[in-house]
Amino acid sequence: MGRTTSAQAAGALRPPPGPSGVVFGRRYFWFRRDPLGFLTQLAREHGDVAAASLGPRTLILVSDPELIRELLVTRDREFVKSPALQRARQLLGEGLLTSEGELHLRQRRLIQPIFHREQLAAYGSVMGEMAADFAERRWRDGAVVDVAAEMGLLTLAVVARTLFGADVQEEAPEIGRALTDAMSLMRRVSNPLAPLLDRLPLPGTRRFKRARARLDETIYRLLSERRVRGLGGGDGDLLGLLLRAQAMEVESAGRGERQLRDEALTLLLAGHETTANALSWTLLLLASDPEAWERVRAEARARLDGRAAGSGDYDALPYTLRVLTESMRLFPPAWVVARQALHPLHLGGFAIPARQPILASQWVVHRDARWYEQPERFDPDRWLPERAAARPRFAYFPVGAGGRKCIGEGFAWMEATLVLATLAVRWQFRLVPGQTITPLPLVTLRAKAGILMEVRRSD
Repeated sequence: MGRTTSAQAAGALRPPPGPSGVVFGRRYFWFRRDPLGFLTQLAREHGDVAAASLGPRTLILVSDPELIRELLVTRDREFVKSPALQRARQLLGEGLLTSEGELHLRQRRLIQPIFHREQLAAYGSVMGEMAADFAERRWRDGAVVDVAAEMGLLTLAVVARTLFGADVQEEAPEIGRALTDAMSLMRRVSNPLAPLLDRLPLPGTRRFKRARARLDETIYRLLSERRVRGLGGGDGDLLGLLLRAQAMEVESAGRGERQLRDEALTLLLAGHETTANALSWTLLLLASDPEAWERVRAEARARLDGRAAGSGDYDALPYTLRVLTESMRLFPPAWVVARQALHPLHLGGFAIPARQPILASQWVVHRDARWYEQPERFDPDRWLPERAAARPRFAYFPVGAGGRKCIGEGFAWMEATLVLATLAVRWQFRLVPGQTITPLPLVTLRAKAGILMEVRRSD
């Protein structure tokens, strides 16, 4: 399958199926209110390539693993980022997450060394220690904490220390609030009036501008402090790497202070947000499954003997890794991948117009009963090698795939595993009863009102 001829574009191929009837308004507000439920029903009722009109805009949802491979890997050059990520440029500028084409390729090649295996080992040596210290400083036996907020603060501190050589623990709560305010504006992406709303002095718009200014203040301060320390050091220091490239007038970094800001902010925010969400949802699932939690604790205690986990422990915690894998199936921090077709083309036997938004939703595919028996059930052992091998490769794609796959994937998996094992040795988590915990699909999948848990020291 590939690009269409003019005859195909004119209608030789049929458009994807979808809901009928002129109910644009109702459908649009359903999508705005509950995108997870909307996309799930669209796929279940209309198949692996389905279309839904949302007033002036139509979206196409692809849910077949082989077609997802086409979209993200084999035909990725036929697509560009979606309007949602283009909108994220208001916050992230032309950083690695939002850039396109040659600029994106140069940026990725420039930044890749900080995620090489040797560097990951160095980062891992401090991840567990930071988790242990964080809990000791902030938690007391029997306290009730919002683990979603706590994991956000912890992972922000880890990224700042490992990739930036900086300590932001004191200002982490303020940075977290600014990030939440900034991300909330991304929900306007499906609103056809978004460009107009952005220009009006609405409360949400003002909050976004204040949040962006606060994040800029942090990034420019970190850049300034790194310059004072000099440009020496290894490539494990992201700011040093960017500043050395700028000083050498490397094209990919020689775009001025603004480009440095865009890259640094993208890595600081994207580098902690998804891991924080993964850990939050994992703690929720484990608190609801005492048997799985005891297996995590037993594995961590046998391996660590009371100490914090380090990089050398990563491969020795297979059950902990399966728990995280299953958690990211049920609650994928990146819940949807979106692209736009550059040209008229066909996909799965259907005609796709140029500039058409196309979605592939991890939330939808990861909960598909064709690939997962009892898909709503938390079952870490479904990731035992012999069971996992029976599924299509792209029935699971928590961090995307292809040339735009998350550059920090190895960093995130190591951090989540070492943090979870370290906490399991020292702490027990009990879910506070009476909560309604609802997924909130913003740029990432957060818990709408947090996740309250009582923390107790382990025996």
